[in-house]
Amino acid sequence: MTTLRLILGDQLNPAHGWFTEVAPDAIYTLMEIRQETDYVLHHAQKIIGIFAGMRSLAEQLSAKGHRIHYVAIDAQDNQQSLTKNLGWLIQHYQAQRFEYQAPDEYRLDKQLKDFTQSLSIKSAMVSSEHFYTERDDCAKIFKDQKQWLMERFYRLMRTKHLVLMQDETQDAKKPLGGQWNFDQENRKSWPGTPAEPVDARLRHDHRLLWESIKNAGVNSFGQPQAEDFRWPLNRQEALAHLEVFIEHTLPEFGNFQDAMSTKGWRLFHSLISFALNTKMLNPREVVSKAEQAFRDGAVSLACAEGFIRQIIGWREYIRGIYWAHMPDYDTHNVFEHHTPLPEWFWTGQTKMNCLSHAIGQSLEHAYAHHIQRLMIIGNFSLLAGLDPAALHRWYLGIYIDAFEWVELPNTIGMSQYADGGLLATKPYVSSAAYIDRMSDYCKGCHYNKKLREGEKACPFNALYWDFFERNKEKLSGNFRLGMVYRNLEKMDAEALTSLKAQAKITLAKLNQL
Repeated sequence: MTTLRLILGDQLNPAHGWFTEVAPDAIYTLMEIRQETDYVLHHAQKIIGIFAGMRSLAEQLSAKGHRIHYVAIDAQDNQQSLTKNLGWLIQHYQAQRFEYQAPDEYRLDKQLKDFTQSLSIKSAMVSSEHFYTERDDCAKIFKDQKQWLMERFYRLMRTKHLVLMQDETQDAKKPLGGQWNFDQENRKSWPGTPAEPVDARLRHDHRLLWESIKNAGVNSFGQPQAEDFRWPLNRQEALAHLEVFIEHTLPEFGNFQDAMSTKGWRLFHSLISFALNTKMLNPREVVSKAEQAFRDGAVSLACAEGFIRQIIGWREYIRGIYWAHMPDYDTHNVFEHHTPLPEWFWTGQTKMNCLSHAIGQSLEHAYAHHIQRLMIIGNFSLLAGLDPAALHRWYLGIYIDAFEWVELPNTIGMSQYADGGLLATKPYVSSAAYIDRMSDYCKGCHYNKKLREGEKACPFNALYWDFFERNKEKLSGNFRLGMVYRNLEKMDAEALTSLKAQAKITLAKLNQL
């Protein structure tokens, strides 16, 4: 009985149970299709990276004896649709069974479920064997609760999986160091020392692949870097990079994980998110290596905990939020923000140094770290009232590690607070003071970080107060914003009117900032 098995572009795990033994009656298919390149406008490096990863996996599996049917983007028989190609392949091979790994995006999950219901042959969805949790675990934990607190979820995960916990012979319910979270120790700005580690990732030449992508008519944005491509192609490369990160970079990650600088775009971040989200790496092995580094005395507890929290805590929690609230989560817009993204989101050409650097870096490398995404780009977007759905599509397209299950809740919930506080306990916004404290972006900027009003005033300053004033009805009761609203109450009416006028001027000329 011939079985057709589908491998999606974010399922590049050669250690999956499917591949334990060679099954002569199983045919594996991977597809480069316009359906997936075109549903949002993607960064060139994201398209190259996924296609190159798919090709590398296909070669590895084929070399081990697995039967592979690879559909290239420019293949003549490529119908550029997942289900159309699957229908043709099932007929071509006279397959009696169709199988696929559980997709991580709602649209693909629905598309494949609808497709299997139309088939006359047997079908099955199997686990991707990747996550710590099942899709609905988070919803079960927070059943009937208005707000889903990540900290509670994180502690449950630590306890369940015995990560950074005291020895079981003592009390496995107690965290190492006597506290769960060392976030306060991980908020330092970077003074320029220690030096940013050398980028040890392998270089690849993908110019031929890039030409085939362009010739197929695929649209994209950002710099392809096809002749010097640095993102991993396969699990072997990803594991090697993980080892380098653990040994040379993780020791400083905790200190500077929130820092930003014009002098370095990577700083001490792992750059493993693309490999992790395409399943080249498994989260368990990443967490295990970070924990072992602490136990070996190579990194501090605060550093190891800060890194591990992003994976076993935030990543799994965000996935739970996604599956519990789709398909309508992307429609949330509690502040009714509808302003289109400024033109410089696509060019990086703005006089605001922080945004010019964060967006410019994103266009060049298809990457920015979490604080650049949240407290620079997302911060401005929320203060300026940009359309959260449009911002979601931009984030989803520009970042090489952005897949909807992880990007959408981070954008709609964490960054834009558009879900009204389901995910975040408060809107994450700031004036120029925070940006200046955590970066060198304000130095040499066209705008003055200290000014609230006038042509040279930093746009963040007036927009910050205007945002809280105009959303007073929705936010003044938030216990985490008490100081903000007390300061607003102390502000004299004339000063507040002047700030609102400044904000209005700023919002009227977003494309010229």
